[in-house]
Amino acid sequence: MSVRVDGKKSDGVPEGTKRLSRLARIAKGPRPEAVPTVVGWVGIIVGLLNIAAGVIPRFRVSKLHTWAEVLPGTVTQLAAAGSIVVGILVLMLAHGLKRAKKRAWLAAVIVLPIGAAAQLIYRHSIFGTICSLAMFAYLVWHKPSFTALPDPRSRWKWVANLIIMGGVSFTLGWIIVGSQYKQMVGDPSILEQIEHVIWGLFGFEGSIRYRHGVDYTVAYSLGALGLLTVASTAYLAFRPAYPAPVLTEEDEDKLREMLAKHGERDSLGHFALRRDKSVVFSPSGKAAVSYRVVSGVMLASGDPIGDVEAWPGAIEQFMLLAKQHSWTPAVAGCSETGGEVWTRETGLDALEMGDEAIVDVADFSLSGRSMRNVRQMVKRIERNGYTTKVRRVGDLTAEELQAVQKAANAWRDTEDERGFSMALGRIGDPKDLDAIIATAHKDPEEGEDLPFGDLRAMQHYVPWGKDGSSLELMRRDRSADPGMNELLIVAFLQAAPGIGIKRMSLNFAFFRSALERGGKLGAGPVVRVQRAVLIFLSRWFQIESLYKFNEKFRPRWEPRFVAFPTSRDLPRIGFAMMQAEGFLELPRLLRRRPAELKHSLDAEQVDASEVTRAA
Repeated sequence: MSVRVDGKKSDGVPEGTKRLSRLARIAKGPRPEAVPTVVGWVGIIVGLLNIAAGVIPRFRVSKLHTWAEVLPGTVTQLAAAGSIVVGILVLMLAHGLKRAKKRAWLAAVIVLPIGAAAQLIYRHSIFGTICSLAMFAYLVWHKPSFTALPDPRSRWKWVANLIIMGGVSFTLGWIIVGSQYKQMVGDPSILEQIEHVIWGLFGFEGSIRYRHGVDYTVAYSLGALGLLTVASTAYLAFRPAYPAPVLTEEDEDKLREMLAKHGERDSLGHFALRRDKSVVFSPSGKAAVSYRVVSGVMLASGDPIGDVEAWPGAIEQFMLLAKQHSWTPAVAGCSETGGEVWTRETGLDALEMGDEAIVDVADFSLSGRSMRNVRQMVKRIERNGYTTKVRRVGDLTAEELQAVQKAANAWRDTEDERGFSMALGRIGDPKDLDAIIATAHKDPEEGEDLPFGDLRAMQHYVPWGKDGSSLELMRRDRSADPGMNELLIVAFLQAAPGIGIKRMSLNFAFFRSALERGGKLGAGPVVRVQRAVLIFLSRWFQIESLYKFNEKFRPRWEPRFVAFPTSRDLPRIGFAMMQAEGFLELPRLLRRRPAELKHSLDAEQVDASEVTRAA
């Protein structure tokens, strides 16, 4: 029961007792799940203290200096180098500590006492030493909080380490050389200092001379930085690979059985069979979640596969695996039903990321004013001598299938295949014979030598249950007439009744609703700003143009969502999604789209990866 005292509500508990309770909570420290984050930030501070202790020239700060002088000079100079190296290592480990990685904990427990001793010997820093030892004790005390397993090995991580560590080592080395400027003979130029740093990183003496002969503090520090760069790069390049999750043949067979029973629920279901994804099953084996780990984000695609009643079990296993590895869980492109289950079972939040364009075959027609542009384009192309074929993959001859595969690879405008949520990454697999291929043909003109004969464009559709298809890939010969994709989509929809297809998932339009609302009369300033930003981004990413292309076919729109733990995780998840989809290629980001795509999307300009509908 609460009472009012001096006009204020009170629950009857004395203020002194409340203060003691708050102090007790503070004394207990952070919650167990928050310990890794706290340690990570403290690690950054301790690492910077260690680096500063080794880089800043030594000066008298306490009476400890008197007894430290009895140590041999090489010991104190080695301590300076050791302090710098330990500082860099602790900074490198800070991210792993934040993610509760067991290996990061073990490495930190080893190097922190070394850093404390180095600071005490060289800098005589009581504060730095106490910080290192306090962090060491805190890590030992909270060892149970650091149990996360390592991530699958990245083949390029050693390259990034070589570049970043090399730059950091060079910068610190230059600072160390500059800090000993008063001890130099003469006035070395900047180029001479740079040369001295580079030689020192490789373990050789540079051109700079010092008044007392070789400055071992500089020599040892540069040598240690070079050794650390080489050692860390070699470790990342040759370390034992933690088993990277892959889709095994047994897993694929189980997924196909689930799709045969429940595949009609989600147009993205078949993309779970992409073989660079992994899968986790529910305890009953009746549901599964497909995923890929990108930059520490465990990214699921679409809704879970299988029986809806078993979805919670698969989601629980997904979240458990994410916790074991300290991965950030996220879901890209789930439906409204899937988003409700994900948020209910996990506490994740959801944000609408766009809409999927779905065309019902029975409702599609080229007649009417709204289809005038598509109708005219298709008729024009047909008059130019183009013909189309729509067939199951199993109905193509071996020679035809081989020609389609080679053409699809040749017409791709990026080195690597793109896609994640809505891309399969293969054509003509023996297990995918029920997929559909639509092709456009035109006989070469006299004297025209085409590598693939009369084949000028192709589209690949994967199954969506028993009576649906999802557009997975569209490619065309760049010399073909504009409008190839409109031609093939219309050909597919017209042939669909004859091959038992009732619905077709066309494409994904990123932030479609924001584009639509922002273009309407009377739209508010916030919505207009959102639309302006999206149109600006469309200069590099096909956002507005892809929406307009989809709208040509008068589809019905189904919202798709991204699920995430907290708002602060969104930038990281967005970065991982773009990596997974293959959109973070720097040359491509810096390259503007052709001017003709600014006004209308002739989708043959779109690579299959760019038609990946979950950007």
